[in-house]
Amino acid sequence: MDDDTHELAIGYLLWIFGFLGAHRFYFGRPVSGTIYFFTLGLFLIGWIVDLFLMPRLEAQADRRYIAGDKNYTVAWALLTFTGVFGLHRLYMGKVFTGLLYLFTLGLFGIGLLYDYWTLNEQLSTLNTERARAL
Repeated sequence: MDDDTHELAIGYLLWIFGFLGAHRFYFGRPVSGTIYFFTLGLFLIGWIVDLFLMPRLEAQADRRYIAGDKNYTVAWALLTFTGVFGLHRLYMGKVFTGLLYLFTLGLFGIGLLYDYWTLNEQLSTLNTERARAL
């Protein structure tokens, strides 16, 4: 099984919106992602520095999270573009909360924030559980 959990190319694509912390959330850095969001990428300086740090961020994410059946990039794309509809939760097999997100627009946005902070850990746990079940 391939141990890559995150794609460097996706990181660079998200870096375009990195002044909002997008790439930091994707690579499992929710604290700095939130700081970037509220400071426009640490006043754009951190955002520019991250252009060169991107391979390191990706390598750290690959070591930190468990690869498996559920793809991190797919889940992040679903969260980013359809999060209020809960499609990322349905993708992870969390049908109840996926439907709950659908009818409450991501639990009124609070659930989306929670998922931005924890999606990598949720996927890693899910992939570990599925690997043990095999």
